[in-house]
Amino acid sequence: MENEDKITPITPSKDLIQLIEKFNNTAFNARRLGEAAKIYKEMVESNSFIFFTMAGAMIPAGMRLIVADAMKNGFLDVFVTTGANIVHELVESLGIEHYRGNANVDDIKLANQNINRIYDVFLPQKAFEEVENFVSPIISELDGKYTTFEFLWEIGKKIEDRNSFLRIAYEREIPIFCPTLHDSILGLHIAIYRKKLEIDFFKDVYSMLDLCFQKRKFGVVIVGGGVPKNFTLQAMLLNEGFDYAIQITTDSPQWGGLSGATLEEAKSWCKLKEKAKAVTVYCDATIALPLIYTYVKNLKL
Repeated sequence: MENEDKITPITPSKDLIQLIEKFNNTAFNARRLGEAAKIYKEMVESNSFIFFTMAGAMIPAGMRLIVADAMKNGFLDVFVTTGANIVHELVESLGIEHYRGNANVDDIKLANQNINRIYDVFLPQKAFEEVENFVSPIISELDGKYTTFEFLWEIGKKIEDRNSFLRIAYEREIPIFCPTLHDSILGLHIAIYRKKLEIDFFKDVYSMLDLCFQKRKFGVVIVGGGVPKNFTLQAMLLNEGFDYAIQITTDSPQWGGLSGATLEEAKSWCKLKEKAKAVTVYCDATIALPLIYTYVKNLKL
């Protein structure tokens, strides 16, 4: 066995880049995180077309500016997420903040105070009233069939916050696919306020397939799992599969759920190429994602 195969004990470091590179010579999920950072870096350096998927309550947890920064710096070309994350991005874009809360609290008391809880994050009910006030006139004015990303561009066009990834996506024509748009408060508002607007989810599928038939390498960053993961991976069924893939999840594969399904399993469906560089990091995404993204961002400065 060669020297580079040895486990190297971690030593304290003020340099985050060096620390994450040291992870590659450790074990368990530290090594996986180090591998994920290297694969993401290679995606960017190889000029791969990068899909970035995000499930779970990542925007309330403080991940929104990572998405915005990735859009600004070309570290993602397509964003696929849930309706809930879109709603919470709207909340932040309108200047309404999420607050540090407590999971050990009387939820009935919170309800009486018009406060909603997402584990240890609090959000006043008025936030959703402001979202409704903002989107309702936009929805009522739209006429015709829209993909989810075309609709979200119309929303982004009206947002003043320059750090909003909805605004940035509109300005740079970055598609934000939201296959669960109807399963959200925003979807409820669409149902109530639309007059001639139609969201065509099948048009979304056609658009994704078109993106997957470019003559270039493809990468995917999967945060969480769920519908955004499947919607993105299944688009490669008609092509040769992804060249690069990293996944951050806390779910285990043995329960049979998609969010825990391994990337090796995806190879059996030909969603990843046989020799694709891929790794799953079993870690809370609010920990792993900022570390991986900071590594890639700083190496590209």
